[in-house]
Amino acid sequence: MVQLYNLHPFGSQQVVPCKLEPERFCGGGPDALFVAAGCKVEAFAVAGQELCQPRCAFSTLGRVLSLVYSEAGDYLVAIEEKNQATFLRAYVNWRSKRTENSRVCIRMVGHNVEAPFRETFRDQMSIVEMPLSETPLCISCCPVKGDLLVGCTNKLVLFSLKYQIINEEFPVLDFERSLIIHIHNITPVEISFCVGYVAVMSDLEVLILKLESNPKNGESVHHHPHKPNSPVTQANDEGTSNETLQLESEDFVICQKPMELLGQNSEQSGVSVTLESTGLDDEKIKYFHVQHLLYRRFAPDISSYVLSDDIKLHSLQLLPIYQTDSLTSERKNLSQEKELLSLFCFFSLPHVGYLYLVVKSVELMSVYQYPEKSQQAVLTPQFLHVITSNNLQCFTVRCSAAAAREEDPYVDSTLKVDYSNTYKTAKTQSCIHLLSEAHLLVRAALMDASQLEPGEKAELLEAFKESCGHLGDCYSRLDTQYSHLALPYYKMSGLSMAEVLARVDWAAEDGSQKYERGLIFYISHSLYENLDEELSEELAVKVVRMFHVAEPKQLPHILCSPSMKNINPLTAMSYLRKLDTSGFSSILVTLTKAAMALKMGDLDMYRKEVKSHSEMKLVCGFILEPRLLIQQKKGQMVPTELAVHLKETQPGLLVASILGLQKNNKIGFEESDSFFKVLCGKDGDMIPQLLVDFWEAQLIACLPDVLLQELFFKLTSQYIWRLSKKQPPDTIPLRTSKDLINACSHYGLIYPWVNVLITSDSLADKNYTEDLSKLQSLICGPSFDIASIVPFLEPLSEDTVAGLSVQVLCRTRLKEYEQCIDTLLERCPEAVVPYANHELKEENRTLWWKKLLPELCQRIKCGGEKYQLYLSSLKAFDEYFLSMLEDLRNTVSCCCGTRTKGLLECPSRRWHCSIFLAISSLLQPKEIIDLKVSFGNQHNSI
Repeated sequence: MVQLYNLHPFGSQQVVPCKLEPERFCGGGPDALFVAAGCKVEAFAVAGQELCQPRCAFSTLGRVLSLVYSEAGDYLVAIEEKNQATFLRAYVNWRSKRTENSRVCIRMVGHNVEAPFRETFRDQMSIVEMPLSETPLCISCCPVKGDLLVGCTNKLVLFSLKYQIINEEFPVLDFERSLIIHIHNITPVEISFCVGYVAVMSDLEVLILKLESNPKNGESVHHHPHKPNSPVTQANDEGTSNETLQLESEDFVICQKPMELLGQNSEQSGVSVTLESTGLDDEKIKYFHVQHLLYRRFAPDISSYVLSDDIKLHSLQLLPIYQTDSLTSERKNLSQEKELLSLFCFFSLPHVGYLYLVVKSVELMSVYQYPEKSQQAVLTPQFLHVITSNNLQCFTVRCSAAAAREEDPYVDSTLKVDYSNTYKTAKTQSCIHLLSEAHLLVRAALMDASQLEPGEKAELLEAFKESCGHLGDCYSRLDTQYSHLALPYYKMSGLSMAEVLARVDWAAEDGSQKYERGLIFYISHSLYENLDEELSEELAVKVVRMFHVAEPKQLPHILCSPSMKNINPLTAMSYLRKLDTSGFSSILVTLTKAAMALKMGDLDMYRKEVKSHSEMKLVCGFILEPRLLIQQKKGQMVPTELAVHLKETQPGLLVASILGLQKNNKIGFEESDSFFKVLCGKDGDMIPQLLVDFWEAQLIACLPDVLLQELFFKLTSQYIWRLSKKQPPDTIPLRTSKDLINACSHYGLIYPWVNVLITSDSLADKNYTEDLSKLQSLICGPSFDIASIVPFLEPLSEDTVAGLSVQVLCRTRLKEYEQCIDTLLERCPEAVVPYANHELKEENRTLWWKKLLPELCQRIKCGGEKYQLYLSSLKAFDEYFLSMLEDLRNTVSCCCGTRTKGLLECPSRRWHCSIFLAISSLLQPKEIIDLKVSFGNQHNSI
């Protein structure tokens, strides 16, 4: 932290015209101040044109001992003393009390508003009295929900804020005593309450608790009077009693040791806490159990029996910080709750202040040393204000910075600017420290932007950017172990890369200048990003010179940045050649030199560089630096000049390189498709052949199964589209169907009967034939989901051989054999027997007799144009069985037990004869004679 001497963030100083000497005072939100004196409370305006003018005044029962305002609910609560009796009263709707003699309604807490008063409540202040069985010692209001917590001896009483709805526009504020927190062995002097977090302070102890609403392990809140003699409590009481006896001994003074317990360890403090529900409606109970967060005990001064004021604690405070977008809630929306972002706890000794973070984790953030004895301290998100005997001192605090880290874990850092850990380098400590604190003040002010005027907010934003720029300069120029923080600060400053480079001292032009790590880190990371900023030729040369001196290995990467587009290629080439001579030569240097040679138009030099390495090494080089092929400009993917040249000269290398980028997660699947479309100048649904080549390469590369069906769909859709349109590819495909079958297991061997079907028609275009073969091969493969492609076959008509072959292939894969036989008998009878020979096996063999043979015979009987084709098919049918019987000759023995020597001598010949007899029974005599002639003399004996 930084102590700010004689510096206070106040725009002006005004005098409040109190009639009596003030005894107690408190703020009344952003626009009011309450001052208690005698038996009266006066409210003064602190905003607008009526600054410091009286707003209203109202009487109290007696002298005010404590005064607290709650912005949630807009009420004032006071502990008042009269005739040695203490009262707790809440003042509601105080803004309606215009004059001191205005009518006031006094009611008891929890009592319904009577009907006669309902009409007048809108314009009438009401006082809610809250009776307690014990004397109230201290009070605190939740700044978020408006609930009231009252501290008494050994207990805390919670009054929940609620509203009685008089009509739709005007709710009446009321309270309900909902919970008693019994706390033994500590007497509260000050308390603070915020959304379930409770801080309790005695003269030497601080205890922080969290009331949790979810039942834990079936635990429920107590609904019976508290019993203090539980085992734990009894043990604690015994310990306390023993200590008390020792403290009261005439011979000794025993003091407890200082202690700090965090988290669950704080349960070992000896302070027992139990809950007792007092709410009327059990279903509305909010808190079921207690979580201990912090216990801290300080040691008294043992030089005196009496506790000295020099060691007593004071100024206990819980400070919440809310989400940025929840700060604009209006007072009228009473039910709206702010979203808590972070919570801090502050308490102070006369000479030392302590600031803890208590949300998520409990940790000590800062310790404040006062040069003078303090009387009171107030914590805000920006400052710690300390009232001493002579001065009002201010210290900067890191509450807003910690809250900003909660809202954005990566703010002010590349990974994770804790401020308290950055001041380890002695050389830069003072400069960075002061700038960091100034940066914190501006950030804290911006966190509460709802209270700013538009002009003030713009001024603060400008100051914030300026502070970021100065911090970026510090971390980029000074030798510190946190030099990498130059990057986030320069980014938050809004400075362009050219503006940052303009702030650099380029005095040493001979290359002897030393460049600090922070500047190198910032420039290298900025050049790696897809910025739309192009450096001038002069700045680009300076950047190249810088990296040549500081990090020469990074030069190829730097030169590939789109921001370095204006670099003179001759200058870049000269520095790259220096890398060769200094021993930094690599495949990446070679490719960068090739790219520069293309820019210069020197194709001979380009070829020399590219031919110096194998294609596999070139692919590895592109993987190391994808920007040699692809760059981002204004959010759009742009192929480089080198990529365009490879498309024309070495498309296979280009496809392999993009595939390598994809496999190494340097480019996404959709991005790679877009790249080829842009490269080939195809828009919309137009698919260039080079992209089809890339899809085929993806299948060969065996990509994950999750993308397999998507690739199948892309390829088959493109094959079908080109076949239906008879559209040849725009470039020669890199692979033929035979190449794919040999290289990729997803492409299967085309079934033999398909070739018989295809030969029935002649296709003039070879590329058209290749698309058909690839589609057929893919359907014949083992991985293809046939059902997914069937709806897309409609453009392929069965009137063409291509469409017929694909349709029959798909139906076959779906095991629709009978439909396929009908289609082939109708369209291509000569393929039906090869089809049956390949497909009708095992359990499907019966279709030979039940389907194929009767259909052939029936069509032969009907005659027609295809009579001879059917007759030939039937002959092929018989010859198939003859060949099968010939195969059986060597494996099947005769019924006499000897090997057969010829087909006609085999008893299985009877099977063949029975086939012919079956055919004869289906044909007319004329067809039988024709069939005999076609079969030959071997059937004459039948």
